Amino acid sequence: MRLLNIETLKLEEFVADPPPYAILSHAWEAGEVTLQDLDRPDVLALKPGWTKIVNFCAFVNRCRKGNRHAELADESMSPVRYIWVDTCCIDKTSTADLSESINSMFQWYRDAAVCFAYLSDVQCPEGQPSVTFEQSRWFTRGWTLQELLAPKSLEFLDGSWRHFGSRASLVDRVSQRTRIPLQVLVLGEWSRSCIAQRMSWAAGRQTTRPEDIAYCLLGIFGVNMPLLYGEGGERAFFRLQEEILKEFDDQSIFAWDASGIDETWGTIGALAPSPAYFADSLDVEAIPFMGRPMSSTKSGGSVVYLWR
Repeated sequence: MRLLNIETLKLEEFVADPPPYAILSHAWEAGEVTLQDLDRPDVLALKPGWTKIVNFCAFVNRCRKGNRHAELADESMSPVRYIWVDTCCIDKTSTADLSESINSMFQWYRDAAVCFAYLSDVQCPEGQPSVTFEQSRWFTRGWTLQELLAPKSLEFLDGSWRHFGSRASLVDRVSQRTRIPLQVLVLGEWSRSCIAQRMSWAAGRQTTRPEDIAYCLLGIFGVNMPLLYGEGGERAFFRLQEEILKEFDDQSIFAWDASGIDETWGTIGALAPSPAYFADSLDVEAIPFMGRPMSSTKSGGSVVYLWR
């Protein structure tokens, strides 16, 4: 795991037992910094993403020392000297590194001392959440769903790096905006929600790369699978559901609405093409299989499931 030292602004690598770290949740924008950019000061100076990282380091350092944001300067912040940012702490030129990171990312957010959600399109000059909070692009992105659920502690920052609330203090508004039940946000017990319910939380979200609409849900379902960029979003989502079927005794995976599929699609199988088709599955309950899925095979382009 690579972490950025908030004082030296240099990456350090930890094979096991990383030190306490803060983690950033944000919606990507133009000019984000890659791992390779960190070795090129001339490139960094031109990228808005570098300003974001420097500001994040400065914010965490202030919280750690208690100079500002006294409400965040508790004992859990004092040992934090590192941060993790998805733009520059993953080597995206390495297929192996990218795959390992995405399959581990949910746990990395879970293990962070604190997660700060930076909402660049929100301004809260009085330190109170404005009406623009729910309109933030942060609520529309695929990856930020796991970043909302996984951390033990999640704090919100506006576009000027002002703290204006937490997942706990804003839980009613977050629940209304995301349709995620209060008890899930408060207690972090999403594992009690059935497959269809969890899929419905991702129904209105988008990702830049089509395959990521499946990959961003790996941690929420606790499954792993190889990443195959180029396979397409539908194929990636089918593979995700196949992995879920191996682990869950829950027929709600089939509780999706196919009425929106175009007539030219052809044969409609048992699995949904994307989370969007679970938009109305929020109130579905888990129903165990009468026997468990044993295997799957392809037959004429369709997936056939066999049960014991």
